[in-house]
Amino acid sequence: MSRQSVPLRKRNDLHLQIPEKLKNRLYPRVLELFSQKDAYQVSISSISKSSGVSSGTIYKYFRSKEDLLFSIIEEKLAELSNRIANEIQGLESARETFRKMLWVVMDYYDKNAHVAISAFISLPMHTWMRQDAFRIQTAKHIFKDMLHKGLERGEIDDRIDIRRFQDIYYMICYRSIHTWYFFGMQWRLVDALVQDFDIFWKMISRPGD
Repeated sequence: MSRQSVPLRKRNDLHLQIPEKLKNRLYPRVLELFSQKDAYQVSISSISKSSGVSSGTIYKYFRSKEDLLFSIIEEKLAELSNRIANEIQGLESARETFRKMLWVVMDYYDKNAHVAISAFISLPMHTWMRQDAFRIQTAKHIFKDMLHKGLERGEIDDRIDIRRFQDIYYMICYRSIHTWYFFGMQWRLVDALVQDFDIFWKMISRPGD
């Protein structure tokens, strides 16, 4: 049976078996390659050469370079979601909760620039949309809870539902990261957050606040 005809397995069933030692060796090189080149320029063979992991070992765990990259991104987004959940605990004000959430996100991408570039710059949107990482949206339950509490306190515009919120959130993320990347990453993403948050808050807060 050819590699192309192998039935697709659920990513989680397959990738839970990946040894941490292999992840530590492979994942940083993958993110580095995808952050330095357009997606079409990266191949399994170039990943193998950069990481020292054989193509056969890579294909043992991943169906393609896209499958490999999005497995990494899923893990990173889950890590980011956990960090958001921990950092916003105990905050009462909706404004402060959302400000802290965005600060955690941008601080994470500052410290993991290869993740930001791979996810927001290197990959075309149509590729994103075909992946589990795009559909699952690991932080969605956190966003829903934040919105619910903000609406209960009367601090959030009641026209903002989870879909509109996520549209605004990703618009801010894309704008911030694209601008930062275009100008050669000359500043930290968190340093530009003051102005970006003012825009974000005006879009989701109750009119007049």
